[in-house]
Amino acid sequence: GMPLLHHAVLRLAAVCGDVVVVLAPGADGSGLPPGTRAVHDETEGEGPLAGLHAGLLAAARSDLALVAGGDMPDMSEALLREMLRVAEQRGEEAVALREGGALRPLPCVLQCDRGMDLAHTLLHAGRRSLGDLLDSMVVAAIDEATWWAIDPSRRTLFDVDEPGDLVS
Repeated sequence: GMPLLHHAVLRLAAVCGDVVVVLAPGADGSGLPPGTRAVHDETEGEGPLAGLHAGLLAAARSDLALVAGGDMPDMSEALLREMLRVAEQRGEEAVALREGGALRPLPCVLQCDRGMDLAHTLLHAGRRSLGDLLDSMVVAAIDEATWWAIDPSRRTLFDVDEPGDLVS
């Protein structure tokens, strides 16, 4: 739903200069907030990694991409800023949140070039998930104690259980 997507886009726009929304083939992007760029995933049903690849190609003039789901309306802007700060300071290929002992694939921060190259390689190998991508990258994980202090309600990881567009 577009209203849901708007919430996610506005959270990202607060911390990023350039917001790219990856839409399914043929989806209507005319209702997106001003300043948002829509790109279409060229292939139907190829999974989240293909959508991410399309988004990273569109964002290629940036060094870093902050990637989230269009179905994640309540992300903490302070936490997103902290993820970007960690990416800039630490220099790992990706930054992600740890929850319950596991890395959560979204939201994450990726080095654009490295993410594009790896996504391309993994897609050719038949891999489809964002987890596969993070598994292949050097990730700076932000532990629960750290991010819960910034987002005590833990709403950043809340997603509405419906198919979502990827936002990067």
